[in-house]
Amino acid sequence: MLPEYQNIFTTVQVRTAPEMGIPIESEMDRSKSATFNYWIGKVGNAQLGPIYLGFLGVASLITFTIGFVIIGLNFWAQVDWNPVRFVLEMPWLSLDPPLPEHGIKVMPPLAEGGWWMIAGFFITVSIILWWFRMYRRAVELGMGLHVPAAFAAAIWLYLVLGFIRPLAMGSWSEAVPFGILSHLDWTNNFSLIWGGSLFWNPFHMLSIVFLYGSALLFAMHGATILATSRYGAEREIEQIVDRGTAAERGALFWRWTMGFNASMESIHRWAWWFAMLCVLTGGIGILLTGTVVDDWTAWGIKHGIVPEDASWWPITPDSTRSSWGQQ
Repeated sequence: MLPEYQNIFTTVQVRTAPEMGIPIESEMDRSKSATFNYWIGKVGNAQLGPIYLGFLGVASLITFTIGFVIIGLNFWAQVDWNPVRFVLEMPWLSLDPPLPEHGIKVMPPLAEGGWWMIAGFFITVSIILWWFRMYRRAVELGMGLHVPAAFAAAIWLYLVLGFIRPLAMGSWSEAVPFGILSHLDWTNNFSLIWGGSLFWNPFHMLSIVFLYGSALLFAMHGATILATSRYGAEREIEQIVDRGTAAERGALFWRWTMGFNASMESIHRWAWWFAMLCVLTGGIGILLTGTVVDDWTAWGIKHGIVPEDASWWPITPDSTRSSWGQQ
């Protein structure tokens, strides 16, 4: 049995009249034309359009643009409006949250976190408007709400990091800055300050499990479909009723190699839940840090996760917290 081809980037691109979709109530908000793009066809469906924006979509784009421009102008001002320095120093530029002395003040001075508050407000509004747009599109198309539910899980983590936890801690300074390396520094410092290592946080453990699990499931599913696409793995109707199909071959492969196989339906449910739980548990772990648990190493010792003799740990929570406070 010789394979006809290996399907990696070999999708056959068919050209015909664009598919404009089913009629919907709010036709005025949907564009009237569509085209085809060869390079988009290399990674997905080659048809580009029509697109539905509507009021929520337009409002979301406008508010995001306002927040994005505020961050960009602050970055540019930090390099004295020099475009070359702006490009070269981009990873180090940062728009930071308010200083600790401002606490939970609604509007601190612009240069001391006020711009961060304004940019964060517009970007948050944009994200929420986009969620409502996704929800309404799913309802109007008669779909389940799995996509907006997954997006809501990601929004939960975003709100915990930038709004809910700082509010619970009584200081906007606990929030994440807008910047590339400053964001990574915040993550590292957060882990060190609150207990020497966030690894002892059980919800962090769960989040990592679901993160790696999502990657594993995605790789298994993607590899299975690509490996069986020579038998028409994407032709779902035939897969249901015929024997010897791509679906059956893929199922047999996993059954014969590890004794168990997911179904064409269950693998997507597994992946959806793993991805959802990654950000949900991560958000819970972040929210508990500093509000309920001040020292995850001590918590781990108390619950038998960390050895009582923690002398092997190079950094103690107290020394880390005090050194960062001095900085």
